[in-house]
Amino acid sequence: TPVRVIDAATIAMAPTATVTKHSAALSSPMAATTSIPRQTTTKHGDKMSSGKALVVTTAKKPSRTIAPPPAGVASSSQNPVFEITRIKNPYTTPPLPFDDVNVAARAALVNILCVPHGGASLQPISGSGVIIDSRGVILTNAHVAQYVLLSESSRTNLSCVIRAGSPATAQWAAEVLYIPPVWVGAHAAEINTDHPMGTGEHDYALLRITGSLTNAPLPAAFPALAPDTREVIGFLGDPVLGAAYPAEFLGGLQAHNNLHAVSSVSTIDQLLTFGSDTVDMVSIGGVIEAQSGSSGGAVVNAWSRLIGLITTTSEGATTAERTLRATTMSYINRDIKAQTGLDLAAYLHGDLAAREADFNDRIAPDLMEQYFKVLSR
Repeated sequence: TPVRVIDAATIAMAPTATVTKHSAALSSPMAATTSIPRQTTTKHGDKMSSGKALVVTTAKKPSRTIAPPPAGVASSSQNPVFEITRIKNPYTTPPLPFDDVNVAARAALVNILCVPHGGASLQPISGSGVIIDSRGVILTNAHVAQYVLLSESSRTNLSCVIRAGSPATAQWAAEVLYIPPVWVGAHAAEINTDHPMGTGEHDYALLRITGSLTNAPLPAAFPALAPDTREVIGFLGDPVLGAAYPAEFLGGLQAHNNLHAVSSVSTIDQLLTFGSDTVDMVSIGGVIEAQSGSSGGAVVNAWSRLIGLITTTSEGATTAERTLRATTMSYINRDIKAQTGLDLAAYLHGDLAAREADFNDRIAPDLMEQYFKVLSR
């Protein structure tokens, strides 16, 4: 059966940023001035409009102040300009060679494959994810994890597996640990849309590996990438590594049987916000990961810290013509606290099985019903 590769919604290209480099040292992130478009969209794929701009500089201490707009950036009540300053040297250790970063990123990378059986109304999908906790916690997008959620019900006849390696092979079973109800409420009706649109807002989820699909037992500790949830940890011009399981240019059988992880080094070329004085997304351009199937993949900095979750891509005939956008870990950390009262570290603290059981008892049934209403039409 052909696999419908799941990637984030297509988004409109934003204006080119004006960047002024102040330091070429990797350990001293560059200061830059850039337009930060606000992400907006509607169902059925209306284009995004520009919004706030952000001025980013380096300093010894972090601060946020309203500042005059930089040259070339118009300021108004609808398009204010904010200045955000971050710590000049966020790490006490030197950066790692990207060969080492690549090894760590690929070890934590997973493919999420969901296939319906019988007369199920859902389509097969393939997405990416990254292990962020050695106990087997996977961070991915909500638009990928929603299929894992539905697979937990006998009403869908849908099965999902967690695959790893190159080519990807089935390794583990997983269940939903958290998916934002606010995202499901806004997007459940798009469950079978071929080309869903979205901004990436609230588009993240947590899965927990619960069992082995091979003869091997679950490892005592899974390879994991530690997230860096601090604000503005990724700056314009910073080199980063993207890693994912893209599948847009593969046929259905290849996505099933010959799907390989890919990774590449690029630089952050744009910062974006959902409408506040925070960096909520970063973009990188001209990378092979800018294709369907990469959703839920990793954007990793030179210290092997996860700083972004691949979420959306712009339109373009080839990956060289596209911009890949990743939700920042600082946004995910802020948003999960806004939704649950707990930041990411607190949500993952303690008994994960009990946390999952609580989600399944209190939240999951209502989310399922929202999907079943759509699927029964």
